[in-house]
Amino acid sequence: MYEKVNPCHPDKVADRIAGALTDLAYKAQDNPRIAVEVLLGHGKCVIISETSVRLDRKDVADAVYRILGVADRTSVDIQYIEVAQDEHLASNQAEGFRCGDNGIFKGAPVTEEQRKLIRLAAEIYAKFPTDGKYIMDGDKVVICQSNAPRSELEKMCPGAVINPLGDWEGGINVDCGATNRKLGSDMADSVTGGGLNGKDLSKADVSVNVYAWLEAQRTGKPVEFSCAIGDTHINGIPYSKIVETARDFIFSLGGFEKFAEWGLLRP
Repeated sequence: MYEKVNPCHPDKVADRIAGALTDLAYKAQDNPRIAVEVLLGHGKCVIISETSVRLDRKDVADAVYRILGVADRTSVDIQYIEVAQDEHLASNQAEGFRCGDNGIFKGAPVTEEQRKLIRLAAEIYAKFPTDGKYIMDGDKVVICQSNAPRSELEKMCPGAVINPLGDWEGGINVDCGATNRKLGSDMADSVTGGGLNGKDLSKADVSVNVYAWLEAQRTGKPVEFSCAIGDTHINGIPYSKIVETARDFIFSLGGFEKFAEWGLLRP
């Protein structure tokens, strides 16, 4: 059984905003330190950024309005709070990459069921780029897609359970969104104690999760890594190599905002 949400789900919108701000930090510095949390809904967007890089508030607002697709900027009240990263955490990275957190990270190969669902989610989203959630459990498929005619969805997936409670509008005026609340959707059977989105590459929650995921897909077997703050190696692998592998992967997608759209399990 697997559940996937599309990039317009409110939680994924929050992830995308956090990713966009992380991209801004990387435009300003090669190796910034940043961790962003976003809560949005019902005309409000609250952002807290712990960062080594001062972000221009206009750039922050532009990113929010662009991702929300808002033409009337008075319709959303943005509260942006920026604070310096904790000095002890910052000093941990002063002389090179070291693990920025304690954690256990498990990467798992993608199953055929998960591949089928992400293909279906991407197909529906390409036609209806609005809030949606999809579940597959064996032969059972449940589609919850906002702002889409039932008849069209039935053609795309005959036999599916479609919008069980009826048609709905979706979006951030119906539901609140928060960063890293859809990690099951992002990671499938992989497991983490942290969040993927809105953090720089020095954070183990990003780099080790990505590395474990890639290793699981490469080997076709589950893998597990654990680390503590300050570690320079994980399972004998230099942490700097893990960071660079994650950097190459995320930048190949177009950056942190693009990464946040679908997470690790992508179309």
